[in-house]
Amino acid sequence: MGNWVVSLAGPRRVSLEPCPPDRLGPGQVRVRTCYSGISAGTELTLYRGSNPRLSKDWDDASRMFVPRQSPPAYPVVGFGYEEVGEIVEVAPDVADRRPGQVVWGIWGHRAEAVLAAGAVTPLAPGLDPLVAVFARPGAIALTAVLAGDLHLGDWVGVFGQGVIGLLGTRLAVLSGARVVAVDRVPDRLAHATRLGARRVVDAAVDSAAAALHAATGGRGADVCLELSGSYPALHEAIRATAHAGRVVAAGFYQGYAHGLGLGEEFHHNRIQLVAAQVSGPAPAPGTAGRWTGSRIAHTFMDLVAEGSVDPLPLVSHVVDAGAVADALALLDRGDGDVLQVVLRFR
Repeated sequence: MGNWVVSLAGPRRVSLEPCPPDRLGPGQVRVRTCYSGISAGTELTLYRGSNPRLSKDWDDASRMFVPRQSPPAYPVVGFGYEEVGEIVEVAPDVADRRPGQVVWGIWGHRAEAVLAAGAVTPLAPGLDPLVAVFARPGAIALTAVLAGDLHLGDWVGVFGQGVIGLLGTRLAVLSGARVVAVDRVPDRLAHATRLGARRVVDAAVDSAAAALHAATGGRGADVCLELSGSYPALHEAIRATAHAGRVVAAGFYQGYAHGLGLGEEFHHNRIQLVAAQVSGPAPAPGTAGRWTGSRIAHTFMDLVAEGSVDPLPLVSHVVDAGAVADALALLDRGDGDVLQVVLRFR
């Protein structure tokens, strides 16, 4: 395969396009992609055309979305943030990277990339390269867990057991929490049990709020993590949480908030609602200067290397990059047996 990049010409119009190779400059390395994971959250918002950055501009100074002044958003070229590859060339002034190293980082769905040497991290020896596509999803999950400020013995509801939700379940368990995992897909709840959840709730059948209140003698969850991006799930997480407890909203919510009633338990129980976003400031009060984005991602990969987290069972589909349109359509359908979909470039 030559140098190819995934391109979105418009909503649900995706293709793999040829592109010229970049020149290698000082301090840089050339990486050939082995695998690139597809995000079922952010990337689907681009694929479906619902991402706010497609219709508005983000103003860094005010940290607000403003009416769009820039050129049309499409085509979106080279999106993606879950990559692992092999270094094939290094600049003469690069001493700490070498050809043949397997590295992980963020360079988008493309067959080859030229990057600053410090932007890629060598994979720990002995690991399957496929685990490295989870570095960013794992960082998202760990950001939510840190934002929840979990403590040993806390009862924690984790709403949504997709890839990030399942990783959040495992990380919450490692933090000492007693986790109740919530989803509508029985297979995903079975994964959550294997990852250490004390109880599971099929939200298509039962009330998660009732289950968490029952598990805690009527008190409610100490913390709930909402990782599905569903407004009704966020509403149920608020209902499930104890008076003055915390709900971490870490999903990428789209459109208007149908199904979210803030005049109900949120208002009457004085729930603390906090947002968690992986590329934002420190995830929780008191962590600034310590828990940087880089530390979060590296900590997650350290947990993988030591065997505390095994993300490989969450890979449900590995497809050739040439079939990227089929891969995104698969995620778009939302079938229950689909978890982490990975593009294979080599």
